[in-house]
Amino acid sequence: MQPLIASNPNQSVLVKSYLDSDKLCAFPFPFVKIIRRMPCFGFPSNFPILKSDEINRGASNTSTYSKRSLGVDQTSEKVDVNYEKSSNSPRNGRVNVRALASTLHNAKTAEDVEESLKDYSDLPLPVFTTLIQGLGRAKRLEAAFAIVEWLKKNKTLSVLIYNTLLSAVKLNKKYYKVGDVIDDMKSQGFELSIVTYNTLMLIYIEQGKPKEVFNLISQIQDAGLLPSPATFSIILMAYKEIEDAHGALQYFIKFREKYRIGELQRDSSEEDWDNEFVKIEKIMVRICLSVMRRWLVKEENNTTEVLKFLDSMDRAGVKMDTNFFERLVWACTREEHYMVVRELYKRLRESGPGDGLSVTVCNHIIWLMGKAKKWWAALEVYEEMLEKGPTPNYLSFELVVSNFTVLLTAARRRGLWRWAVQLLDKMHKRGLRPGTRQWNAVLLACSKAGETDAAIKIFQQMVQKGEKPTVYSYGALLSALEKGTLYDEAIRVWDHMQKLGVEPNLHTYTTLASIYAQKGDHDKVESVLEEMVAARIEPTVVTFNAIISGCAKCQMGAAAFEWFHRMKGANVKPNEVSYEMVIDALTHDGKPRLAYQMYVRAYNEGLMLNKKAYDAVVEAGRASGVIVDLDDLGLHPVERRKPTQIKNNQSDFAGTPV
Repeated sequence: MQPLIASNPNQSVLVKSYLDSDKLCAFPFPFVKIIRRMPCFGFPSNFPILKSDEINRGASNTSTYSKRSLGVDQTSEKVDVNYEKSSNSPRNGRVNVRALASTLHNAKTAEDVEESLKDYSDLPLPVFTTLIQGLGRAKRLEAAFAIVEWLKKNKTLSVLIYNTLLSAVKLNKKYYKVGDVIDDMKSQGFELSIVTYNTLMLIYIEQGKPKEVFNLISQIQDAGLLPSPATFSIILMAYKEIEDAHGALQYFIKFREKYRIGELQRDSSEEDWDNEFVKIEKIMVRICLSVMRRWLVKEENNTTEVLKFLDSMDRAGVKMDTNFFERLVWACTREEHYMVVRELYKRLRESGPGDGLSVTVCNHIIWLMGKAKKWWAALEVYEEMLEKGPTPNYLSFELVVSNFTVLLTAARRRGLWRWAVQLLDKMHKRGLRPGTRQWNAVLLACSKAGETDAAIKIFQQMVQKGEKPTVYSYGALLSALEKGTLYDEAIRVWDHMQKLGVEPNLHTYTTLASIYAQKGDHDKVESVLEEMVAARIEPTVVTFNAIISGCAKCQMGAAAFEWFHRMKGANVKPNEVSYEMVIDALTHDGKPRLAYQMYVRAYNEGLMLNKKAYDAVVEAGRASGVIVDLDDLGLHPVERRKPTQIKNNQSDFAGTPV
């Protein structure tokens, strides 16, 4: 059903959009009669609701665009309209506005507009604002300017027409025409309205010139215009563009003071300032959030700046809800953001019960704290999730276990076996099931510390808990048994491992060869090496060093010397440890001259042996009367600096080892 222009005076009308037949735009003007109403629907944000007092209040299409850009929806009714025949209307009494707009698409001059409108007369000005706006949306800016030129000759212009044209220029981003519109507006005797200034401020923001917005504020004051709600919102947007959250906050505080003392209501009693204040406050909070998120993603560390601004918002009494804190948490991704996350987590806990706190946010906090090496803080978050909520999910368990793994790995490397055992016990108490990796870390910590009994107990607990030992588990246990000189028990463990079908690796073969060497069973050592070759595991310098070390512990210098030469026969190059072990075995076995020759050989090969080997050669020569030429030995070695070891008595889970 096509809309009709009618001649019934003093009625309001809804004109159908020529761009979209399902979207209507309302404006009041005479000679209209509403024929039928339809159910309400959400009015499209690109169409303004025009009222008779728009020019004074600044609520034209420019203001509507401003509100739309700030997320403010406009609503109206959906109606179907007939326009009754007017004496000056077309013969059939109907005006197809969409078709009329189509005829104006290619208009370039006022004469073209005159030709298109020759069958129409007495069309109200609001119809032309709709045509100008629609042509702007259709990228027909030249036609929009042509309509304005025609109106100069045939109609009485208004500020509303120029504001609509300025919006069309803004929509097409033809910013070089802004000056032409303003000059033409002034030449027709019109002063700039608050809507005009609002549109100009939006244009400056789109051009990337937000600082120019603040220059317009003084012009608005000089012109004696009253800012509209859109004005305050646009100014806050300008602060956002220059990333001046502090400036936006101070501006909002001044605006809020005017609202509280009723100054805004006195200036413009027609605005619902209670409703507008709530909207502007929400816009300000979103702008502050956006700026802080920008700070966090920058390369430089702005952690202190974010924390200071959060404190400023608190002192200003700005309301920040759970959603605000959570979105800020997601912006924290680097290690230095730990302080911000800790503060935000504290606020989230204080803002309400744990059920309102998202488990995904808690997981992100745990992940970031672990990344920042704040494992204890991450575990504390997990414990609070168990006690206060939200209920941890699978990812929560994985993240916490990964943090335990890091701590257990540190304990393994430093030999802090008691601390490793306590960590394992802590996992059990918190309902976390350790995996093979965690059990192996504790076993290796016990093995490195030479705590054979502790390693045996941990291995037994591992089996009782249903965790299947791996070759690394057996390797750690074998190493612990070797250090405890429990050779027969170690061999039984080896047999048990093979019975279960666990394939040995280089480490387990090396440990077994060392055990047989310390038992003096060199035939077994030989068989172990043959088995390694059969399994395509080549013996390394570490393997031969372990055998030589085993011989040295039992003061079997001749055997150590023999294995040293067999190592060279296997095309394995000796290192400093190889020579040091052989020299130690030879000096203890009463072979000082041979030890002296080995040291000289190592020196000539460019190897730097330790102080202990040097002193052993010199002392053995003096004790047996063997002449030792110190020039052949080179300079006295400097004692190697050993890495700092933590005392093996960590008992406090709350303390992080250094």
